[in-house]
Amino acid sequence: MEPLRITLYNAQQGGVQLQRLCEMAKAHLIAGRRMVVTLKPATRTDEMNARLHATISDVAKQVEWAGQKRDVETWKRLLVAAWSRVRGEPLDYLPAIDGHGVDIVFHRTSKMTQAEVSELCEFIYAWGVDHGVKFTAPEREYA
Repeated sequence: MEPLRITLYNAQQGGVQLQRLCEMAKAHLIAGRRMVVTLKPATRTDEMNARLHATISDVAKQVEWAGQKRDVETWKRLLVAAWSRVRGEPLDYLPAIDGHGVDIVFHRTSKMTQAEVSELCEFIYAWGVDHGVKFTAPEREYA
């Protein structure tokens, strides 16, 4: 059986889809199969993902940090770590597994909810404006 993914948009549609899910699960359970159901907030949309990467790219193209330009992936890590600290979320500073230095383990953007990505983008805009970044992506709310 292929995994089933259902996106719930409102109470009425959600009720219909959840009833359908219950019927499908019941048939598999009667057949002796074990099932796993996961319910979680929606993650970022393709539009939000494009906006996030456009804003980070603008920062990477325009700002030097610690004396040099940094690539998009480095800026993504720096910005997410700073945003996480502003939100009061813990970051793990762990000894590197090869014994050389320290690595930071933080929130992955691919696992963020839509509200979190929207908040992160607003943080990047605010930080960027303070550092002279001219953004190409329009500043909008996507939550």
